[in-house]
Amino acid sequence: MSASEQPPTPQDSVAAELSRWMADLPGVDPGTEAARQRIGRMSRLFERLLTQVATEHELTAGDWAALSALRRSGPPYQAAPSTLSHQLGITSGTMSVRLARLTQAGLIESVAAADGRSKPVRLTRRGRDRWRAATRQRTAREHDLFADALSPADIEELNALLGRLLGRLEDEFGQASRHDVPKDA
Repeated sequence: MSASEQPPTPQDSVAAELSRWMADLPGVDPGTEAARQRIGRMSRLFERLLTQVATEHELTAGDWAALSALRRSGPPYQAAPSTLSHQLGITSGTMSVRLARLTQAGLIESVAAADGRSKPVRLTRRGRDRWRAATRQRTAREHDLFADALSPADIEELNALLGRLLGRLEDEFGQASRHDVPKDA
Protein backbone atom coordinates (compact mmCIF):
# COMPACT_ATOMS: atom_id res chain seq x y z
CA MET A 1 0.00 0.00 0.00
CA SER A 2 1.53 3.34 -1.00
CA ALA A 3 1.55 6.40 1.24
CA SER A 4 -1.26 7.92 -0.83
CA GLU A 5 -3.35 4.76 -0.29
CA GLN A 6 -2.88 4.72 3.50
CA PRO A 7 -6.04 5.44 5.48
CA PRO A 8 -6.03 8.89 7.05
CA THR A 9 -4.29 9.06 10.41
CA PRO A 10 -6.81 9.74 13.14
CA GLN A 11 -6.19 12.90 15.13
CA ASP A 12 -4.86 11.99 18.54
CA SER A 13 -5.91 13.65 21.80
CA VAL A 14 -2.75 15.77 21.95
CA ALA A 15 -3.26 17.18 18.45
CA ALA A 16 -6.87 17.95 19.32
CA GLU A 17 -5.85 20.02 22.37
CA LEU A 18 -2.43 21.45 21.49
CA SER A 19 -3.45 24.81 20.01
CA ARG A 20 -5.64 25.54 23.06
CA TRP A 21 -2.75 24.71 25.44
CA MET A 22 -0.29 26.82 23.54
CA ALA A 23 -2.52 29.87 23.99
CA ASP A 24 -2.07 29.40 27.76
CA LEU A 25 1.65 28.54 27.59
CA PRO A 26 3.41 31.45 25.90
CA GLY A 27 7.04 30.73 25.10
CA VAL A 28 6.64 26.95 25.29
CA ASP A 29 7.78 25.07 22.21
CA PRO A 30 4.68 23.30 20.82
CA GLY A 31 6.67 20.45 19.28
CA THR A 32 8.44 19.61 22.54
CA GLU A 33 5.23 19.89 24.56
CA ALA A 34 3.32 17.71 22.08
CA ALA A 35 6.05 15.01 22.07
CA ARG A 36 6.25 14.97 25.88
CA GLN A 37 2.48 14.74 26.20
CA ARG A 38 2.31 11.89 23.67
CA ILE A 39 5.07 9.90 25.37
CA GLY A 40 3.34 10.27 28.75
CA ARG A 41 -0.06 9.30 27.41
CA MET A 42 1.34 6.30 25.54
CA SER A 43 3.06 5.15 28.73
CA ARG A 44 -0.24 5.30 30.60
CA LEU A 45 -2.02 3.44 27.79
CA PHE A 46 0.61 0.70 27.75
CA GLU A 47 0.10 0.39 31.50
CA ARG A 48 -3.64 0.02 30.84
CA LEU A 49 -2.90 -2.76 28.32
CA LEU A 50 -0.67 -4.53 30.84
CA THR A 51 -3.40 -4.31 33.49
CA GLN A 52 -6.02 -5.72 31.09
CA VAL A 53 -3.82 -8.67 30.13
CA ALA A 54 -2.95 -9.30 33.78
CA THR A 55 -6.64 -9.40 34.68
CA GLU A 56 -7.33 -11.87 31.86
CA HIS A 57 -4.70 -14.14 33.46
CA GLU A 58 -6.11 -13.71 36.99
CA LEU A 59 -3.25 -11.45 38.09
CA THR A 60 -2.88 -7.89 39.17
CA ALA A 61 -0.27 -5.84 37.34
CA GLY A 62 1.73 -5.90 40.58
CA ASP A 63 1.53 -9.69 40.76
CA TRP A 64 2.80 -9.89 37.20
CA ALA A 65 5.67 -7.53 38.05
CA ALA A 66 6.68 -9.81 40.93
CA LEU A 67 6.50 -12.91 38.72
CA SER A 68 8.53 -11.05 36.08
CA ALA A 69 11.20 -10.10 38.63
CA LEU A 70 11.48 -13.74 39.69
CA ARG A 71 11.63 -14.87 36.05
CA ARG A 72 14.40 -12.33 35.30
CA SER A 73 16.41 -13.69 38.23
CA GLY A 74 17.19 -16.79 36.13
CA PRO A 75 17.08 -20.42 37.23
CA PRO A 76 15.99 -21.42 39.82
CA TYR A 77 13.79 -18.27 39.56
CA GLN A 78 13.99 -17.31 43.21
CA ALA A 79 14.78 -14.25 45.28
CA ALA A 80 14.47 -12.91 48.79
CA PRO A 81 11.38 -10.79 49.46
CA SER A 82 13.62 -7.82 50.32
CA THR A 83 15.35 -8.12 46.95
CA LEU A 84 12.01 -8.20 45.17
CA SER A 85 10.61 -5.21 47.06
CA HIS A 86 13.76 -3.23 46.25
CA GLN A 87 13.61 -4.18 42.53
CA LEU A 88 9.93 -3.27 42.33
CA GLY A 89 10.23 -0.11 44.41
CA ILE A 90 7.54 -1.10 46.89
CA THR A 91 7.42 -1.39 50.67
CA SER A 92 8.09 -4.66 52.45
CA GLY A 93 4.47 -4.65 53.64
CA THR A 94 3.14 -4.37 50.08
CA MET A 95 5.56 -7.09 49.01
CA SER A 96 4.34 -9.38 51.82
CA VAL A 97 0.72 -8.95 50.72
CA ARG A 98 1.64 -9.62 47.10
CA LEU A 99 3.70 -12.71 47.97
CA ALA A 100 0.89 -14.10 50.14
CA ARG A 101 -1.54 -13.70 47.25
CA LEU A 102 0.87 -15.38 44.80
CA THR A 103 1.57 -18.22 47.24
CA GLN A 104 -2.15 -18.81 47.79
CA ALA A 105 -2.62 -18.97 43.99
CA GLY A 106 0.15 -21.59 43.75
CA LEU A 107 2.33 -19.34 41.57
CA ILE A 108 5.26 -19.11 44.00
CA GLU A 109 6.51 -21.11 46.96
CA SER A 110 8.85 -20.48 49.87
CA VAL A 111 12.20 -22.24 49.85
CA ALA A 112 14.70 -22.90 52.62
CA ALA A 113 17.12 -20.03 53.13
CA ALA A 114 20.83 -20.71 52.95
CA ASP A 115 21.64 -18.16 55.67
CA GLY A 116 18.56 -18.59 57.84
CA ARG A 117 17.82 -14.83 57.85
CA SER A 118 15.42 -14.58 54.95
CA LYS A 119 13.13 -17.07 53.31
CA PRO A 120 13.37 -16.75 49.53
CA VAL A 121 10.46 -17.45 47.23
CA ARG A 122 10.57 -19.06 43.82
CA LEU A 123 8.31 -19.49 40.85
CA THR A 124 6.40 -22.73 40.65
CA ARG A 125 5.78 -24.42 37.32
CA ARG A 126 2.28 -22.98 37.44
CA GLY A 127 3.75 -19.52 38.07
CA ARG A 128 6.16 -19.85 35.13
CA ASP A 129 3.33 -21.02 32.87
CA ARG A 130 1.01 -18.18 33.92
CA TRP A 131 3.81 -15.60 33.50
CA ARG A 132 4.70 -17.00 30.06
CA ALA A 133 1.08 -16.98 28.83
CA ALA A 134 0.44 -13.43 30.04
CA THR A 135 3.73 -12.18 28.60
CA ARG A 136 3.07 -13.87 25.27
CA GLN A 137 -0.37 -12.23 25.07
CA ARG A 138 0.97 -8.80 26.07
CA THR A 139 3.79 -8.82 23.53
CA ALA A 140 1.46 -10.04 20.76
CA ARG A 141 -1.03 -7.25 21.47
CA GLU A 142 1.76 -4.66 21.55
CA HIS A 143 3.14 -5.97 18.26
CA ASP A 144 -0.30 -5.75 16.65
CA LEU A 145 -0.78 -2.18 17.89
CA PHE A 146 2.56 -1.12 16.46
CA ALA A 147 2.05 -3.00 13.19
CA ASP A 148 -1.40 -1.45 12.71
CA ALA A 149 0.01 2.07 13.07
CA LEU A 150 3.58 1.88 11.75
CA SER A 151 5.54 0.18 9.01
CA PRO A 152 8.70 -1.77 9.91
CA ALA A 153 10.75 1.19 8.63
CA ASP A 154 8.69 3.57 10.81
CA ILE A 155 9.35 1.38 13.85
CA GLU A 156 13.07 1.36 13.11
CA GLU A 157 13.08 5.16 12.76
CA LEU A 158 10.98 5.55 15.92
CA ASN A 159 13.44 3.39 17.88
CA ALA A 160 16.38 5.46 16.62
CA LEU A 161 14.69 8.72 17.63
CA LEU A 162 13.52 7.44 21.00
CA GLY A 163 16.98 5.98 21.63
CA ARG A 164 18.58 9.38 21.08
CA LEU A 165 16.06 11.07 23.35
CA LEU A 166 16.38 8.44 26.08
CA GLY A 167 20.17 8.68 25.89
CA ARG A 168 19.99 12.45 26.40
CA LEU A 169 17.58 12.10 29.32
CA GLU A 170 19.81 9.45 30.92
CA ASP A 171 22.83 11.75 30.51
CA GLU A 172 20.91 14.40 32.44
CA PHE A 173 19.07 12.34 35.08
CA GLY A 174 20.63 8.86 35.16
CA GLN A 175 18.92 5.66 34.19
CA ALA A 176 15.27 5.11 34.93
CA SER A 177 14.00 1.81 36.23
CA ARG A 178 14.69 -0.92 33.70
CA HIS A 179 11.25 -2.42 34.22
CA ASP A 180 7.73 -1.17 34.56
CA VAL A 181 6.62 -0.86 38.15
CA PRO A 182 2.81 -0.94 38.30
CA LYS A 183 1.08 1.27 40.81
CA ASP A 184 -1.26 -1.39 42.22
CA ALA A 185 -0.66 -3.58 45.24
